[in-house]
Amino acid sequence: MKLTKKFIDIQVFNGKAQHIIWDDEVPGFGVRLYSTGKKSFVLSYRDNKRKSIMTIGSCSVLTLDRARKDAREKLVGLNNGINPLQERQQERQGKLVKDLCAAYIERHAANKKSGRDDITRINRFIIPEWGNLIATNIKRADVAALHSKLGKHGQYQANRVYSLISKMFNLARVWGFVPEEHVNPCFGIEKFKEEKRDRFVSHEEFPKLAEAINKELNPHVIAAIWLYLLTGVRKDELLSLKWSDINLERKELKLTDTKNGKAHYLPLSNAAIEILNQTPRLEDNSYVIVGLNPGCHLVNIDKPWQRIRRGAGLEDVRLHDLRRTVGSWLAQSGNSLHLIGKVLNHSNQSTTAIYSRFGQDNVRDALEQHGQQILGMAGGA
Repeated sequence: MKLTKKFIDIQVFNGKAQHIIWDDEVPGFGVRLYSTGKKSFVLSYRDNKRKSIMTIGSCSVLTLDRARKDAREKLVGLNNGINPLQERQQERQGKLVKDLCAAYIERHAANKKSGRDDITRINRFIIPEWGNLIATNIKRADVAALHSKLGKHGQYQANRVYSLISKMFNLARVWGFVPEEHVNPCFGIEKFKEEKRDRFVSHEEFPKLAEAINKELNPHVIAAIWLYLLTGVRKDELLSLKWSDINLERKELKLTDTKNGKAHYLPLSNAAIEILNQTPRLEDNSYVIVGLNPGCHLVNIDKPWQRIRRGAGLEDVRLHDLRRTVGSWLAQSGNSLHLIGKVLNHSNQSTTAIYSRFGQDNVRDALEQHGQQILGMAGGA
């Protein structure tokens, strides 16, 4: 029968373990009576072939019309894959990992130079694995399992995801996603040992690379690769470079959107100036390295680089290795680490220290000259 308030008011508990009077207007909606005299609106439903009964609210608090409306809304949600009992449990226990990820992207990643990398890792690894889990339920074992799983395909990537998760859960305490006393689930998990990459293009390999670069059909791709090699700037810094950032008279470029957040002024060699003069300019595009979309810079240069390195027989050379090539060649030419650090805009001197071994030839030559001088003096004594 269709339930009415008058009918509900006169009903009394009949002694059965589960005394429910069902409504024939909304499927699964009814009133449950208790031995204490209490009466509550309930909803019965099936999800994944499992039957559940949830309490909507007390008859002394909710009106019949309001309870019916709530029941309908929950049934609609069920059709959209939202289990009303699980949703209520999540609200009581805490927010979901995907909610924490959304907050991290909005409040933190948006203000980071490497924010795009964080967003990619969140969407690729964290949300598919944990998105619908409650943040407080993520344990150390979960992080260890994910870290190990990712490590089978790439230990560097696994370590970056680990660091990202650790940062997110530190901020989760600040933002109220987990209690302040909640222990970061990354605590106590060791990262994979990383070998510092030491690949650069040698003098012997360079002619084939130059030939492969110049075979590209897109003049802006050619310009980008040559400018990487001639300036040593980072990929994102170069791709976002505008003509207004270049002063051809002073032979200087200004990088405003740098990794350390400080403006970086870099002198341009005559070779770099020549490349810039050969690079086509578009009236409706302010960028040096023009992309396919109107008014935008080139975004995906990795695919052209794959072609170039295959053509040069340098398939193990990554795009970032061109930046290392600049530092390595400068070191081999006898330039100081301080100068190399200024060229590459390193904020930490230890980052530049990896190029120290490339200066060994100069040390060897100096000691050889010193040895000959010593022996010459000894022979003449």
